[in-house]
Amino acid sequence: MTNRLLAGTLAVLTGGALASHAGASGAAAEGTAATPVRTASARIVIAHRGASAYRPEHTLAAYETAIRMGADYIEPDLVATKDGVLVARHENEISATTDVAERPEFAGRRTTKTIDGKRVTGWFTEDFTLAELRTLRARERVPELRPRNTAYDGTARIPTFDEIVRLAKRHGVGVYPETKHPTYFDSIGLSLEEPLLKVLRRHGWTDRDDPVVIQSFETRNLRELRRRTRVRLVQLIGAKGAPYDLVAAGSKRTYDDMVTPAGLRAIAAYADGIGPATERIYPLGPDGRLRPQTTLVRDAHRRGLVVHAWTVRGENAYLPPEFRQGDARSRSYRRAIGDVAGWLDKLRRAGVDGVFADDPAIARAVLDRAARRTSS
Repeated sequence: MTNRLLAGTLAVLTGGALASHAGASGAAAEGTAATPVRTASARIVIAHRGASAYRPEHTLAAYETAIRMGADYIEPDLVATKDGVLVARHENEISATTDVAERPEFAGRRTTKTIDGKRVTGWFTEDFTLAELRTLRARERVPELRPRNTAYDGTARIPTFDEIVRLAKRHGVGVYPETKHPTYFDSIGLSLEEPLLKVLRRHGWTDRDDPVVIQSFETRNLRELRRRTRVRLVQLIGAKGAPYDLVAAGSKRTYDDMVTPAGLRAIAAYADGIGPATERIYPLGPDGRLRPQTTLVRDAHRRGLVVHAWTVRGENAYLPPEFRQGDARSRSYRRAIGDVAGWLDKLRRAGVDGVFADDPAIARAVLDRAARRTSS
């Protein structure tokens, strides 16, 4: 990270002026609703679970920090409580992101379930009412990589989707919710889509011009949503594997099939864009290093689909080898910050329309600096 970009990050963290950025969030300072433009030239920053590089993910503090850093959208992963309320957690299993394991009153709730074909043991949101979840406190999910974030452990509650939308509207940014494990939640009678749309309707966000994008790794729920709402939809695409709804239905179709011209044409029938893993844009070779760019961005644009790549994180542990920095023999090497600005700029030059970033400030700075160069 360059000194200039680091200074910008620190400025917003310490309460400095809101980042000035063009495009979708230009109205943020006035508190008006953002309306991102669906064009290949509108580069947007999606705060991945909030500013999760600086605060425990999926907390109001993480989202508020992301807004100060200039994010266009804040991204909540949505799961359901026992009483059908949508809350923000990366997974419905919450032992890594809350203090539930230390709460003796909930010891009996620990159980093992099969989620998307995998056996998972822990505590699950669907076994708690909202009132019970409110007694828990959030904590840093990867403390070994983000030890500074542990200073905020225990300070925040699990937020509801309604609270997140209220926060976004108050500050003039958009929301980019992901429905987590929709097939699983359907199977236990806690469908995610109906309460999601109900919250959006309550706040008047129902059209494609509203600052909302709904995303999913599965396909069936996006097809159903397309029939029920006009807000924009994005099909997430993993680096490997297949959408679980297709697996459950016995389909042989995989994410590999979905990035072909025919697969993208099928996606364009129900979605407005794709959210591919960065490996779909720059594959990794046997040595872990980047290989030449694929044609995915170009092929998606030809079918009218925007491309929002995920996820850009600053720590060496998450970066391609070409962008890692420091002494690989050091004990702190994995958590050290690499050349994340260089990686972001490479993705920008690949033609992506937006990025999911754990550090919205650096993503904002890189995209804005490139925009200034282009316009000068």
